[in-house]
Amino acid sequence: MKLRRATYADSPNMRQLEQQSETAAHWGAAEYGALFAADAPARIAFIAADEFEGAVIVGFIVARCLSDEWEIENVVVEEEHRKRGVGSSLVRGLLVEAGKAGVASVILEVRESNLPALRLYESIGFKLEGRRKNYYPDPEEDAVLYRFLLQACDKIS
Repeated sequence: MKLRRATYADSPNMRQLEQQSETAAHWGAAEYGALFAADAPARIAFIAADEFEGAVIVGFIVARCLSDEWEIENVVVEEEHRKRGVGSSLVRGLLVEAGKAGVASVILEVRESNLPALRLYESIGFKLEGRRKNYYPDPEEDAVLYRFLLQACDKIS
């Protein structure tokens, strides 16, 4: 598995992959294209590509970059490649970049029913920070909030 920075050219493939995932944050084509616009809020996106399948995109992560805190907005892994370390590699890669950028913490929210994601974040070292009651619609569900403090950065590489 190879990680690399996403580019504008990746946005259609990212959107296509996201549309196949029930648990992903669903964005429109314009939102994916806007990730790479010069006037867009600062974001970072990484692609996971399967080197043995002609560099086919099998996952991605997008985070919004604020000065001392980054927020993971979307993590998507193709169903066939789940439970193979792709999600872990994407999150860890993002945490390494955040550490290099001097960020204090990385936050995220996830549906309370998304047990694979909850286990992934906890296994990496994210700590439960709180809940947002009935945050998600269709179906209505709480969001679970997590934070990773980057003082523990030596544990992620």
